[in-house]
Amino acid sequence: MQVNINAVHFKADKQLETFIAEKLKKIGKIHEKVIGSEVTLKLENTDKPENKIAEIRLKIKGNDLISSKQCKTFEEATDLAVEALRRQLKKIKDKKTNKVVSINKLEKIRKTGETEDIEDVE
Repeated sequence: MQVNINAVHFKADKQLETFIAEKLKKIGKIHEKVIGSEVTLKLENTDKPENKIAEIRLKIKGNDLISSKQCKTFEEATDLAVEALRRQLKKIKDKKTNKVVSINKLEKIRKTGETEDIEDVE
């Protein structure tokens, strides 16, 4: 999986880039159709200590997933954004699995002619 990291108005150090790349490679193993990712790191110009923003766009076949988090450190923001993407990927996989199970049940009903399991299909 290709990981592109863009730091807006500052230079990200190698340690941060390595941290982000490792996190995203782990999430790439969850879904087999992950193509790549784009990470944008920003510093918000405020007095608050939570001024670091990590925005991650995960490219998967069919659509893209986006997560943006704001925290005190880029590492913390990245962790939270990756966790949000992990939940989104899990929903997509569960939805796909449920659809396949429903189709299989409908096929079984068509072949056997039984209508007892129709309530379970929904």
